[in-house]
Amino acid sequence: MSFGDPNNPYGQQPPQAPYGAPQQPAQYGYPQPPPPPQAYGAPQQPGPYVPPQQFGQGPGYPQQSGMAPGWHGAYASWGARVAATLIDVLFVVLVPIIIVALSMLLRHTWDSDCQYLDIECKDAAKQEIIPFIFVMWGLAFLWSVVANIVILVKEGKGASPGKKVMKIQLIREETGRPLGFGLVLLRRICHGLDSAACSIGYLWPAWDAKGQTFADKVMSTVVVRRR
Repeated sequence: MSFGDPNNPYGQQPPQAPYGAPQQPAQYGYPQPPPPPQAYGAPQQPGPYVPPQQFGQGPGYPQQSGMAPGWHGAYASWGARVAATLIDVLFVVLVPIIIVALSMLLRHTWDSDCQYLDIECKDAAKQEIIPFIFVMWGLAFLWSVVANIVILVKEGKGASPGKKVMKIQLIREETGRPLGFGLVLLRRICHGLDSAACSIGYLWPAWDAKGQTFADKVMSTVVVRRR
């Protein structure tokens, strides 16, 4: 004689499902047997998919600092900064120096066809060359302005021509990102603090812990090494 469910006699446990078969929902009043142990070497079941952008977010995960890619985490040396500045200065003044030197050479050789005491010929030659010299000096000035703008734009993106050669970069200390043209121009103005007191501000990176000039401290910028 059986009691309870006629399909499940008293004291008889329901048969276990074979390994790998889907689990049946538990029935009320009957304990569910524990899942069978997984065989050694069996493939692991994949976990829930997590989108890549969710890794490293949320509580308990360190926040990304947003530092510029390629930064070693080391500040640029004072020597590297000086060398980068000299390269930028040479980029600005080399062409004007060549233009001015050529104009002065033309100024003194333009009247070479005149006789030594032919004053009228020499004066006429000078009148011809003077407008050409002014045009050349105007080109020299224009190059200086354009070259400075190019340097500011490049430095606003991270590295001026000189800094790129020396493999260093100007970034914001808090974010590790480039400054942009406006802040770089403001930093150039702040270099007036570095020029004060016998230009001590330009020497300050030689012993400063972060290698900062006075302008860097005001603007919260640092110059770092790149790969």
